[in-house]
Amino acid sequence: MAHELHGKATWIFDLDNTLYPAACDLFAQIDVKMGAYISRLLSVDLIEARRVQKDYFMQYGTTLAGLMRHHDIDPHDYLDYVHDIDVSVVMPDERMAKALAVLPGRKIVYTNGSAGHAARVMERLGITHLFEGTFDVLASDFIPKPDPGAFTALIEAYAIDPDDAVMVEDLAKNLIPAHDLGITTVWVPTASEWSRAGADGGFIDYVADDLSAWLAEVAGLAD
Repeated sequence: MAHELHGKATWIFDLDNTLYPAACDLFAQIDVKMGAYISRLLSVDLIEARRVQKDYFMQYGTTLAGLMRHHDIDPHDYLDYVHDIDVSVVMPDERMAKALAVLPGRKIVYTNGSAGHAARVMERLGITHLFEGTFDVLASDFIPKPDPGAFTALIEAYAIDPDDAVMVEDLAKNLIPAHDLGITTVWVPTASEWSRAGADGGFIDYVADDLSAWLAEVAGLAD
């Protein structure tokens, strides 16, 4: 049962489509910005830009990683551009805040995006004060999830004991390295094909269709 996780020492949360519901469609704004960036960079139409975008995402874990490898872009310029979006569609989540406050252990955000983007989203959710820190793609030297090297960097940066840690993530494949290290894995499925890719691999310990409700259950706050 999920309540067995109540005493874990470290909780690691992905950001986008995990800490806030995918229904916010916040990533759709980022998706549009990525397409526009690639279209301008490569002087191609938006259809070709989207093909490149998704090809790099599938090959390298993030579109940014592919752009850095093949086009030597400035990653800071890219991240500033694609994260210049309207986060007001993310609503405060009081139930999640209460659950996180009750759960013992450290809470860390681990994102393939930027810490600045994470800060804006967490402020909207009302949970900033409940987290020890954010490990973003800059902190991992631009090595994205699910590269095992990025997970090693996270563990070293925060002195995490994998056997006493939980990782929560919407992209199933990003949980594979966590599982291999001994971290308890929690998948937050969405309707996206990217979310479900590889989900049948036997590396998912828990499924949380509604993360706020699931955390409330773990914290002993469920109705």
